[in-house]
Amino acid sequence: EKMAEVDELSKPMFAGLSDVSISGDIPVEGEINVPVGTPSHDDEYSTLDEPVKDTILRDLKAVGKKFVHVMYPKKSSTLLRDWDLWGPLLLCVTLALMLQGGSVDSKEDGGPQFAEVFVIIWFGSVIITLNSKLLGGTISFFQSLCVLGYCIMPLTVAMIVCRLVLLGGSGTVSFIVRLIVVTASFSWSTFASTAFLADSQPSNRKALVVYPVFLFYFVIGWMILTFSPSA
Repeated sequence: EKMAEVDELSKPMFAGLSDVSISGDIPVEGEINVPVGTPSHDDEYSTLDEPVKDTILRDLKAVGKKFVHVMYPKKSSTLLRDWDLWGPLLLCVTLALMLQGGSVDSKEDGGPQFAEVFVIIWFGSVIITLNSKLLGGTISFFQSLCVLGYCIMPLTVAMIVCRLVLLGGSGTVSFIVRLIVVTASFSWSTFASTAFLADSQPSNRKALVVYPVFLFYFVIGWMILTFSPSA
């Protein structure tokens, strides 16, 4: 009898469950579906497959929108989110060509002035960006270059206006008109750049970031104001 009890205890407790069919005895309700993501429009669309014309037009529209944001500055993340260097490069080349004084074939007048503008704009932008990062700014390197470069637009427009004013002479009236135009453009460039960069800086260090920006655009404005066409 003791041996029989031991045999009964040694049997698995759930041995009978092996003969139970889940599909036949236990009804299973509901559905088990594996979610499969449907391909979205962004996944199907690739810029590598689009025509070159569409790519150029899309980039030009993006640059134009950034120019509009500079002319009507407000606290927006457009310049910071969709940064590019095409606009700053275009403005830098335009400003450098305008400061050549028409002496394209002259190595003494054309070459150094063109290189000088490039060095001041790009080296100055790099210095301002490094200063911003060292002061605890959250903006990236290329985002800062993008903002500083696009905000040169008012000064570039001022350079074009000054060249037109100088066609009528370089007297006192001409200097006063150029002074007003350059001062307004300098103020606009400084205001626009600080409007985009203010939120990325610590509140107690904003003045330390704005001061180099002020000097940066002041030097460019001074070059425009003191420009005189070569004979």
